[in-house]
Amino acid sequence: MNFTQHLALDASRRTFLKRSGYGLGAAALGMLLKTEAAQAAKTEAAQGVISPLHHAAKAKRIIWLTMAGGPTHLETLDYKPKLAEMHGQPMPESLTKGQQIAQLQGQKLVCFGPQTKFKKFGNAGSEICELFEQTGSVVDEMCIIRSMTTDAINHDPAHMFMNTGSQIAGRPSMGSWALYGLGAEVDDLPGFVVLTSLGRGGQNQPIAARQWSAGFLPSKFQGVHLRSKGDPVLYLSTPPGVSRDVQRDVVETINTLNAQQDTLVGDPEIATRIAQYEMAFKMQASVPELINTSNEPQHIFDLYGCKPSDGSFASNCLLARRLAERGVRFIQLYHKDWDHHGGVGDGVKLKAEEIDRAQAALIKDLKQRDMLKDTLIVWAGEFGRTPMSQGGNGRDHHNKGFSIWMAGGGIKGGLNYGATDDFGYAAATNVVTVHDVHATMLHLLGVDHNRFSYKFQGLDARLSGVEGANVLKDILA
Repeated sequence: MNFTQHLALDASRRTFLKRSGYGLGAAALGMLLKTEAAQAAKTEAAQGVISPLHHAAKAKRIIWLTMAGGPTHLETLDYKPKLAEMHGQPMPESLTKGQQIAQLQGQKLVCFGPQTKFKKFGNAGSEICELFEQTGSVVDEMCIIRSMTTDAINHDPAHMFMNTGSQIAGRPSMGSWALYGLGAEVDDLPGFVVLTSLGRGGQNQPIAARQWSAGFLPSKFQGVHLRSKGDPVLYLSTPPGVSRDVQRDVVETINTLNAQQDTLVGDPEIATRIAQYEMAFKMQASVPELINTSNEPQHIFDLYGCKPSDGSFASNCLLARRLAERGVRFIQLYHKDWDHHGGVGDGVKLKAEEIDRAQAALIKDLKQRDMLKDTLIVWAGEFGRTPMSQGGNGRDHHNKGFSIWMAGGGIKGGLNYGATDDFGYAAATNVVTVHDVHATMLHLLGVDHNRFSYKFQGLDARLSGVEGANVLKDILA
């Protein structure tokens, strides 16, 4: 062996040892970085960016009941005897001239009286549709806001506005804002969960996943859609032949590689990926237990009016209570089929059968568990319906006046706030905007909406917008 061959052999040995040392060091560093990155992501998710809170919170969590399609206030929460009196007569032009009207633009506008009967409920004598008998039994826990307005008049942008405070796609949803600001109370379930259910009337427009997107916030704050039937999350079940220990090893190995990549590029989405791998692994144990309601006593199923995991709105209300018990910060339920361009009377009757008992049960169940006091429940659609008829027995989209209700979590019960005009056309007193609702929601969570922002494209973006929003202090307990 000549000198050159010896030199090459020595060099290769030195290179091997040197590189082996680097590899061992990198592996050790990777494990350390993985732990640190996972811990950092866990800490941020657990604490949120607002610590301490701006002021004492009255609510720890929010359950937002979304009635997708635009429920009619005129057959549910806002009785208008003048409209009933004017049924079939021309709508006063003084109200509608020059106004934006969705599909009735340029058509003859005719008054369309309420298609359901109303009844007074509770100590406060709140007048709501008599079909909502069970809701009426808990009306003294609720504040009915009858002077809501919104900027949008078509479904998708109206959902965007209600969820994000903007009609522009790509903004964070309110659940993402809440999770980003306050963090999570639990580490084996998502802090923001979405549940959906279908109505029986057939008007089930799709709900885009961007409605629970984190937008420009880190993606770990986006909502997680749990399906009501089958596997609640796709690929949740462990593949056949793969043990829990093997899967744990895979997650740790992947997170080690992700941590090494994070040190090179400093991308916050990598820390999110690490945290989400950990979350997904934990959810494989926690979610099946959550969804399995078989351990609930029969009187609870009777209270809600559902069967275990039947995919109904009622079943989702029960799951919402279970999620709240487990510390989930923001729970949003979508119930579709409120788009009553025709047959509004029959449609509301069907909706009452689907939601009345369940939403009342949710309030009763939380109260008996001493949880209603720190759980804010909001019931709202994306807009209301016109007091003018469409197609003879339906109502068009309407954004100038509609109704929502709130309960629990620092809300004054037995209160009717605001009013529309005699026709239910426009909010007339104590006008409430979507931004006002968001500001109030944050206030109850202990957050000053004016001090809660995220730098985006050089501007301080806020859930409550920059146009000006007011906390609805008159409705607070």
